[in-house]
Amino acid sequence: MTNPTDEHLRYPIGHPQLPTQPLSVAQRTAYITQLAELPAQLLAAAKAAGGEALLKPYRPGGWTGRQVIHHVADSHINAYTRFRLALTEQNPTIRPYDEAAWAELPDVAATPITVSLTLLEALHTRWVNLLHHLSEEQWQRTFYHPGNDRTSTLEQTLALYAWHGRHHLAHVQSLHPQG
Repeated sequence: MTNPTDEHLRYPIGHPQLPTQPLSVAQRTAYITQLAELPAQLLAAAKAAGGEALLKPYRPGGWTGRQVIHHVADSHINAYTRFRLALTEQNPTIRPYDEAAWAELPDVAATPITVSLTLLEALHTRWVNLLHHLSEEQWQRTFYHPGNDRTSTLEQTLALYAWHGRHHLAHVQSLHPQG
């Protein structure tokens, strides 16, 4: 049985709610705005937490703030690639990756978080530009994820990664000494 406090620390904004119906233009725009704002928000949260706090896990057994920031960059690079694959191939099968193993690779400890924050700024600029130019038909394009045996539309994936950014932003914000 999961402790409610542990659940809140792990999922501070709750679990993702993926759309089951096509999104309205306003809904898509709100999710795109969340992606556009994430790099600056994550930078502000990292600065507010401070260097020492980023070396601590956001929950018992969880990643450090540093690992979270590098993870967001890794994850969003993969998401951007998945969008591009779905836009250029017919329901491609994407390649899953071991997020926990990636968080333990030596570059995570050796690379300043500013590198991943800068990467996220550039990546999200490019990603948001792509998203603003998709047609209604393109939003319904899909890819298959063999790790969870699921086919997802780009709209669902947009909602998931908007949530993902806010989810990990909340983790970093929780490290702030007054957080």
